[in-house]
Amino acid sequence: MNIHQFLTSHSYGDAIGNEALEIRNFLRDQGHHSEIFALFYHPRYADQIINYLEYDRYSAPENIIIFHFSIGSPVTKKFLRVPDKKVIIYHNITPFEFFLDYHRVLAKDCYKGRIELKNLADKVDLALGDSVYNESELKEAGFPNTGVLPLVMNFEKFEKETVPVLKEIFADGKTNILFVGRIIPNKMVEDVIKTFYLYQEYFNANSRLFIVGEYRGFERYYSALQNLVSQLEIKNVHFTGHVPDDELISYFKLSHLYLHMSEHEGFCAPIPESFYLDIPVVAFNAGAVQETMNSGGVLVKQKDFLQAAALIDQILTDSRLKEKILRSQQEALKKYLKKKTGKILLEHLNRL
Repeated sequence: MNIHQFLTSHSYGDAIGNEALEIRNFLRDQGHHSEIFALFYHPRYADQIINYLEYDRYSAPENIIIFHFSIGSPVTKKFLRVPDKKVIIYHNITPFEFFLDYHRVLAKDCYKGRIELKNLADKVDLALGDSVYNESELKEAGFPNTGVLPLVMNFEKFEKETVPVLKEIFADGKTNILFVGRIIPNKMVEDVIKTFYLYQEYFNANSRLFIVGEYRGFERYYSALQNLVSQLEIKNVHFTGHVPDDELISYFKLSHLYLHMSEHEGFCAPIPESFYLDIPVVAFNAGAVQETMNSGGVLVKQKDFLQAAALIDQILTDSRLKEKILRSQQEALKKYLKKKTGKILLEHLNRL
């Protein structure tokens, strides 16, 4: 079969873009012709991504086109006009209210995206959520034919060696706490910082926080986070900004615990990535986080920052507890193996 994909944007290091590449590679390995089409894409993918306006040359009624839907965009109109069998993979749209104080344009696009989603309900052959949480939103929006496709993930990239200069700087005996994700309001990075402040103040002064993620477009929010760090006089907080894969992998490998306090997640790729690397995870129960953790790690059900800080200290000082948590994470990780998620994808496509 010819099975192609549409995206609004294919950014470097973005979870949706990475999944599209993994799906394309898997489909090609299975003997299918598969390409990726997008409105925007990072220059390093120029030889792998085709402008979505060129899709007419590939379109055919017997084709399947998969649209990774995560925000309102002109790609939706193109998707609706082609005669191909239509599938969407819904990655969730962050409620626009999170962005009103920091990014009005993105708030508008998220608002429009929710409207576009409802308009797609009777126009696609199959709608897949990358979590049960996201599938429930599809059902609520009126999609009659839905399913779940766990995020297709590539853990092989973590086999790379740690960047020597980062190892030289940060493998110095300090306890490293990690957060990975876009520096945007729904991620509640301020709550990660507050929890780390209490951990450093009352439990472990010899500690460091890595905040790894893109903040362009949210400079006001980034500035507010820096002001918080300054006001609390916290030491050793490192905002890395966007980093290439080898550096991202290095920050993971140099960390002793992953902390996630987001209040809206349709999925959360850094959680299973931490599982894979045997990094204990503490995460707040919001959106699809509990489902993503799949009974692995430690789920925090209320935001008591001092209690969370004490929990981090207990995990990192009690070897038996830490080992129990890591075993739970390895068991949970089985859900995300590529051969399993690839099989699920083909089962869904065969329904068409």
